[in-house]
Amino acid sequence: MASITADDAFVDRQRIEVSHLTKRYGTVAAVRDLSFTVEPGVVTGFLGPNGAGKTTTLRMLTGLVAPTSGTATIGGRPFGQLRRPSRTVGAMFDASAFHPGHTARDHLRVYAAMGGHPDSRVGDLLALLDLTEAADRRTHGFSTGMRQRLSLATALLGDPPVLLLDEPSNGLDPEGTLWLRGFLRRLADEGRTVLISSHVLSEMQQLVDDVVVIRRGELVAAGPWSRLAGSPAVLVTSPDADRLAAVLRGARPDGAPQVEDLGGGRLRVHGLDAPGIADLAASHRLRVHELVSDETSLEQLFLDLTADKAATP
Repeated sequence: MASITADDAFVDRQRIEVSHLTKRYGTVAAVRDLSFTVEPGVVTGFLGPNGAGKTTTLRMLTGLVAPTSGTATIGGRPFGQLRRPSRTVGAMFDASAFHPGHTARDHLRVYAAMGGHPDSRVGDLLALLDLTEAADRRTHGFSTGMRQRLSLATALLGDPPVLLLDEPSNGLDPEGTLWLRGFLRRLADEGRTVLISSHVLSEMQQLVDDVVVIRRGELVAAGPWSRLAGSPAVLVTSPDADRLAAVLRGARPDGAPQVEDLGGGRLRVHGLDAPGIADLAASHRLRVHELVSDETSLEQLFLDLTADKAATP
């Protein structure tokens, strides 16, 4: 695949921008006043519970669903105004959208012809997606993982700088998941815009740079994953936990660390790293049996952001 240089002009052309996007079906609002931006050169996770509006948003981005109001653009243009859509955007929404009587090679040739792409792309992508041995097998016999690879190959026919992928790791075994992670990272490192919707949060945490989280069609958080996760806490186990907590709270009078007593001689400390805690404990002759980093997981952040809060009286 051709490498892409992420200069300023490229960034402007390939940025995804969703602005005050709303989609109503009668009285039901699937998406409500949604705004976010997806930048080239990073992998962005598009997250939300079932029914949050992720698929509807992706379909509005690709012109399959008309918004009630607002805009969804790629490089400043709605999908319908792109001159060569498949050379700009590769979309992977349905891993079962194959004619059961077609082989993988047949399928890719049909889509290559429809998009005006050279037939040579078919062989290149079969090799790239590790489908060469299955190229002449009919798709009705494909496993879920093979269907995912063929869907991704279809999205890449135009060598597009923008990829919209809905659940691309579904059905992949651990080896396939590891391969996909590396493959998508390489695409982003080339300067491509990669937006992924997925429910596999453990995998997303290892892959994404940025996240966009929606709930009931509305934005609840967007930005770099590292910023949203915040600094990790440190879990401390000490038989002198009470005295250590007092020392830690007094360590920085102008910005004392937050110390939470978990009971059983265990503390959760925000605002000091493990070496700092160990040094303070040693200087006060306090015993420490364990120091463990307690990083916020993407799953925990997701649950915190999307959980239904109990109504207050």
